[in-house]
Amino acid sequence: MLSLARRRVASQLTRTNANRTFSEAATANELVSTSSTTPPLSLPYYVPRNTRGNLPVYTDVRNAGGRYMILVRNIEGNAGVLARDLSESLFEKETYEATRLKVQIAQNKHLIVSGGHWKNEVIEWLKSRGF
Repeated sequence: MLSLARRRVASQLTRTNANRTFSEAATANELVSTSSTTPPLSLPYYVPRNTRGNLPVYTDVRNAGGRYMILVRNIEGNAGVLARDLSESLFEKETYEATRLKVQIAQNKHLIVSGGHWKNEVIEWLKSRGF
């Protein structure tokens, strides 16, 4: 009885998903993953994308919202150069944001950016660098 119900559900699913094929979805995912593994040229660091194809930039809110940090994780290569480039070129010099921006290195492969709510700016900066 149970196997008959499973067959009916399976036949209904194949009828409703007749236009979709799983091989097309797999090739789209393969294109995303292969293009994200090539590092940009002439940079001593690389920020690989995670398994979902996104940049590994996360927020961490502590002390009931009093401390807001942006984490850039799993940096390959020289994280110190990435920290210097980010702090020098994320905002224009002598602006309010540039004076508040603090970039720290954690465990030689993570960055902690503090001083403001700049997750989207960090993501756009990384995308502009080719990551």
